[in-house]
Amino acid sequence: MSERSVGIVATNYHTIEGEFQLEGGHTLKNIRVAYETYGNLNKEKSNAILVCHALTGDAHAAGRHSGDDKKPGWWDDIIGPGKALDTDRYFVLCSNVLGGCKGTTGPASLDPDTGRQYGITFPVITMGDMVNVQKELISYLGISTLFAVVGGSMGGMQTLQWCVAYPELVKKAVVIASTAISSPQQIAFNEVGRNAIISDPDWNGGDYYEGEPPANGLSTARMIAHITYLSDASMHEKFGRRLQQGESYKFDMTNDFQVESYLKYQGDTFTGRFDANSYLYVTKAVDYFDLSKNGSLAEGLKDVQAKMLVISITSDWLYSPYHSRKIVEGLTVKEHDVSYREIESSYGHDAFLLESGQINYVIHNFLTHTSVADVMTEKVATIREGVSIETAAKVMFEEALTHLPVVNENGCLVGIVTSWDISKAVALKCDKLENIMTRDVLTASPDEPIVAAAKRLERHSISALPVVGEKKRLIGIIDSEDINRLIG
Repeated sequence: MSERSVGIVATNYHTIEGEFQLEGGHTLKNIRVAYETYGNLNKEKSNAILVCHALTGDAHAAGRHSGDDKKPGWWDDIIGPGKALDTDRYFVLCSNVLGGCKGTTGPASLDPDTGRQYGITFPVITMGDMVNVQKELISYLGISTLFAVVGGSMGGMQTLQWCVAYPELVKKAVVIASTAISSPQQIAFNEVGRNAIISDPDWNGGDYYEGEPPANGLSTARMIAHITYLSDASMHEKFGRRLQQGESYKFDMTNDFQVESYLKYQGDTFTGRFDANSYLYVTKAVDYFDLSKNGSLAEGLKDVQAKMLVISITSDWLYSPYHSRKIVEGLTVKEHDVSYREIESSYGHDAFLLESGQINYVIHNFLTHTSVADVMTEKVATIREGVSIETAAKVMFEEALTHLPVVNENGCLVGIVTSWDISKAVALKCDKLENIMTRDVLTASPDEPIVAAAKRLERHSISALPVVGEKKRLIGIIDSEDINRLIG
């Protein structure tokens, strides 16, 4: 096993007790969530990165399961020591989506009210429902803020949904080969796949769990979808018009061409690992996905606070680059912090899984280019100018602080008091705050690189910097422990 692998991993499970409200108006009881984690959560629980999987993915994103040495997680090239999602630095987690079939509650799960599989009685779900379940999971893990959310394809949709639904919880976000609004073409492909499944006689109205599954319909749905994941160039390169056997056409209805056999193999193997009803529900959630508001994507994304990286693939025709550019345009209208990268690849949509070199490079640079705003403490205890030293001392004691910013009635920084200042005031029997506080305060700006703030702390032998925005309004504070933890 590679030294850069996370090694042997196991799937964990968490049950969300009670009724869970869905966006469509229905409820589910006692939802079970399957998830895996890699790396360690730091003491402050500030280094968590949530990875969101694509349409037919699952929670097994990295490493290997015991006894299954040949099959690593689906993003093993990106998650691990020294990789873009560096498990020596970050706590990475991935959960199977609601409606899936790899451990999280879905159509194949038992309905607690009937004791039988839900089947087609499972309620229709949305991308919002999937994210709301993930939110319950990270709350259970004690995580209040995500350093980053990362996802490709449908995982990119979940990432965007996170940034819209819980803007204050996401510091950074990476959206790869995805969209903010499912297009008519994407909906059309999904509908053809669903139709193939429900047209299979073995589907039996969704109630097939005690008989034969609709393997032919699900296989056809997978074949249709898989074509959209490739590009014309990659299919030429991989197959051309090469024959499966011999050098002459057989002139019958068997699979003459290699590309035919390849698609049949993809369809057949898929039926052994995925539930047909889950395919219906998850693709329907993709179809409903639309983050625009009143016809405006900019309006729908206006509350986003995360620093964003949007990545597209040049040869992707399922989620072509214009979908990514629309996301960027929607964010830049409101002057959000967003970067855009277009990866050159002939692999088509699947490049987000196959171009590990480029993906590692781009994501690594984005995550490690850290600004003060990425790590500062936003909820800062303060005191108003003119209060007594006794009040200042009490606040510092109750909040366990060594540095206490002093602000005016408009929330603008006017000075700072340290625990040393309080000690000095007691020794000198000083009773006025203005006689001990520092007015000429060194500060940091939220957009400056963290390294610059670290050098300022070191150069002036101080341990904290208030972070100020326009007109010296206090927006946070950063101390040497935050910086040492991040740089270390």
